[in-house]
Amino acid sequence: MTRRRRAGSLAALALAVFLTVSCGRSDQAGGASGAGAPAATGRSAADLLPADLKKKGVLRVATAVGYPPMEMYKPGTTELTGVDPDLAQAVADRLGLRLSLTNAAFDGLIPGLTSGRFDLVMSSMTDSPERRRAVDFVDYFRTGGVIMTKKGNPEGIKTLADLCGKAVVLAKGSSNLAIGQKQNAECGDRMRISQSEDAPTGLLQIDSGRAVATIVDYPVAAMFVKEKGTYEVLPDQYGTAPWGIAVAKDRSGVRDAVRQALQELIDDGGYRKILDSYGVGGSAVSEATVNDGA
Repeated sequence: MTRRRRAGSLAALALAVFLTVSCGRSDQAGGASGAGAPAATGRSAADLLPADLKKKGVLRVATAVGYPPMEMYKPGTTELTGVDPDLAQAVADRLGLRLSLTNAAFDGLIPGLTSGRFDLVMSSMTDSPERRRAVDFVDYFRTGGVIMTKKGNPEGIKTLADLCGKAVVLAKGSSNLAIGQKQNAECGDRMRISQSEDAPTGLLQIDSGRAVATIVDYPVAAMFVKEKGTYEVLPDQYGTAPWGIAVAKDRSGVRDAVRQALQELIDDGGYRKILDSYGVGGSAVSEATVNDGA
């Protein structure tokens, strides 16, 4: 499936457009589009931090719970955890700031950012051209859809083409449905596609034998494999796109400090350690970039 929105200062019509841009992955990837100047050589993330934020001593980060393992609550609590909360803490530490992490409705994340309520948004947000009209992105994650089967992959599926002629379940309205339908148009022996409300209900069809495979966002697939142990995830990702840490357009100093903090975490291994702890190291990036989406 896919994630997120945007911006109070761009007028109601523009905001309405963003409300149709879904969450994590769905925008297709492409080449760099304004990756910006490289981080200042020899200056640490804390050195690059604007004086006003340094004086406040707090990094205000907003996220929207509901997309595990990226953003979620610890079981039985209201304590935020997941890749984005952990990475937000690591970035704040690099900047020498105390983290203030807020769970907010997804639709309000970018308006809250552009109005100055938050300093950053970290919520599995695809770096898309529409969103870049309102915000800049420090890209930290690159992901797509992966094929999931029963553990052991009894059908011997290796690629999308191997889904031809098979019963496949795909979530309604998702980018993964589009990936499957595009492949189906190229199949001589067409897939038998059924549509589920979401990824978990689709997996129930695999459990019952009504489908042999599905396509799910990689982070979600990794979580199900780790928690259930009854599924297998194929390594190739399809329709990959970058997710970014959103920063207001008028806060380029904050953006550059955050990019440097992320690069330091990449270089010292702390970034990869966080991703690996949630089983999503396959979406790690090797360099912190700015506005690198299609």
